[in-house]
Parts: sequence; C-alpha cells; structure tokens
Amino acid sequence: MVQYAFSREQRLLTPGDFKPVFANPVRAASPQLTLLATPTGHSHPRIGLTIAKKHVKKACQRNRIKRVVRDSFRLHQHELPAVDIVVIGKKGLDELDNAALHKLVEKLWRKLSRRCNAS
Repeated sequence: MVQYAFSREQRLLTPGDFKPVFANPVRAASPQLTLLATPTGHSHPRIGLTIAKKHVKKACQRNRIKRVVRDSFRLHQHELPAVDIVVIGKKGLDELDNAALHKLVEKLWRKLSRRCNAS
C-alpha cells in the first residue's frame, strides 16, 4: 500500500543538505519557479523550499506557496526518482492562485523526472 506521508526524513533541513544540490543540479524551470535536483544516497526523494522575501513580500503568501508545493510533493513522491530537490521561488509566484500553482508544480515534477532519468 502506498503511503502519502510527509515526514522529517523527506525534507532537506540543514545547509549541508542543500549545498550538494546547488553544486551540480539537474534543472526544471518556469518563469515563476525553478527546481534543482541531484541524485542522493537515500531510497526516496527529499525536498527543500526557498521562497525569498525579496520575491514574495507577504509571509502568508510565502506560507501558502510552500504548503501547496509540499502537498504536491507528498502526492507525487512515488513518481519521483531518489533525488534531493530544492524549489526556488521567483518573482510573480505570489500572483498564481492555488490551482495554477499546483498545475505548474505537477508539470515541473514530470519534467524533472524525465531529465533525472535521462542523466
């Protein structure tokens, strides 16, 4: 049975977890969002979120974006390869509603999966 949990083991928590992802990433990008990924030694994908205050001013908007991205990751984690993923928010991300954001993230998961499997 497939579990749709989002536990502590599925998150990038420390700067040491984030650093290898920035060193040599596989990218999947859109004008509002960039996903960076690198293979990991774990048996499951992990995610880290960086939504800068510079690009999304209000805390409630940043939290909404992170909540939607985490939920999408939770639902699609079994389709993703074992990689560490960093999600980077860009300008204009706060203008998307939840449905549009969810659709964009799903598209980027598929793109990232194809690129990670190809490399």
